[in-house]
Amino acid sequence: MPDFTHFDEKGNAVMVDVSEKEATERQAVATGWITMRPECYSAVRLGSVQKGDVLGVARVAGIMAVKQTSSLIPLCHPLPIEKVSIDFDFDDMHNSIIAVCTVKTTGNTGVEMEALTGASISLLTIYDMCKAIDKSMEIGGVCLVEKTGGKSGVYQREKV
Repeated sequence: MPDFTHFDEKGNAVMVDVSEKEATERQAVATGWITMRPECYSAVRLGSVQKGDVLGVARVAGIMAVKQTSSLIPLCHPLPIEKVSIDFDFDDMHNSIIAVCTVKTTGNTGVEMEALTGASISLLTIYDMCKAIDKSMEIGGVCLVEKTGGKSGVYQREKV
C-alpha cells in the first residue's frame, strides 16, 4: 500500500513538498454525468431553458473552478494552468449529459484534482440552472479517466 503523502510522520496534514520534482508537461482528463427527466434533458439540448445557455454557463463555471482548485481543496498546490477544456456529450438513452474536463500544465505536480473539480462544478452548474424544471437530477460517475506526465507516468482508467 502506498504512503499517504499528505501526512507527516506524526499524522499531521501537510502540503507535499514538490520542489525536488522535475517539471514536466502534465495533463489530466476527468468525467462525470448528470441524468435528468426527459423534459429537462430536451430543454437543455434545445437551448430553451429560461435561465439561458446552460452548457455555456456550465463550461465557464468549470473553467473557473479549475483555476480555483487550490482555494477549494486545502492541500492542493496553486498551479499555472495552461489549458482547460470542458466538453459535453449527450446520452439520449439515459437522458444524461456527460462532462469531460481536460487540464494541462507544465510543472512539478499533476492536475488531476483540477480536472475532477472542473468536471464536478460543470455538472453542479447544470443542476443549478435546471433545478426549476427538475429537482430530481442525479450527478454521478465523477472520475479520473487519464493522466500523463510526472514520475508515475501514464494512468488510463480501465472500462468498468
